[in-house]
Amino acid sequence: MDYPRKSTYDFNDLTEIVRILRSPGGCPWDIAQTHQSIRSNFIEETYEAVEAIDTGDTELLKEELGDVLLQVAMHAEMEREDGSFDMNDVCDGVCRKLITRHPHVFGDKTAADATQALQNWNAVKMETKHQTTQAEAMKSISVALPALMRSEKIQRKSAKLGFDWDNVYGAFDKLFEEYNELKVAINHGGVEQQTEELGDLIFSAVNVSRFLGIDSEQALSKACDKYIKRFAMVEELANERGLDMKNATLEQLDSLWEEVKIKQKEK
Repeated sequence: MDYPRKSTYDFNDLTEIVRILRSPGGCPWDIAQTHQSIRSNFIEETYEAVEAIDTGDTELLKEELGDVLLQVAMHAEMEREDGSFDMNDVCDGVCRKLITRHPHVFGDKTAADATQALQNWNAVKMETKHQTTQAEAMKSISVALPALMRSEKIQRKSAKLGFDWDNVYGAFDKLFEEYNELKVAINHGGVEQQTEELGDLIFSAVNVSRFLGIDSEQALSKACDKYIKRFAMVEELANERGLDMKNATLEQLDSLWEEVKIKQKEK
């Protein structure tokens, strides 16, 4: 099957190539895919684009955005085949949304700064989705979001009605309260209670993060990176000293950990 060779391809080429790949005589793998079968691919490609943003690699970002766009094109093509909507309908929908939710640009509203612009966006969003309460807005937050991100979004909507601490110290005290409740659950409760209290503790930690203006997802990701780096140094140190980590005592390993921790702080 031929396709014109061009010096530059555009958005229309992408949708046409995807259509060809899924049509009879196209690619067997692409034809076999469904929304569910490539769901994880969508998530993976999105996170790879985020990684490119974090590393500041513009060439990689261009590539990863293309991969994300491919996922959009694939899902839209599946629906075109079923006769429900196509890529043009997707574009039409998002364009209408952008015009409607920017009344300070395309309407008679004003926005002196980014905060007011966001307020306009959220007000129109609630109106168009027929949401009359913040509880309804909370329920509309996708349950498929990473739990830390979902927690912060819920807390921000709660804060809009004044249901919030005055400052970070109130949130910090609540964190310790949940910590103590988890200790009680560990000593006297079952798995269900322990799960509930652990969830409350994490939710409270996100609240502290929100007050500090720190992205909890990024904070946890950095903690993971730090742990991996420190563990690698511990493993290297153990090998240098002929210590088998699998047979070492917890005290020996903890001693190596503290040694590495001190070295890292000295740098």
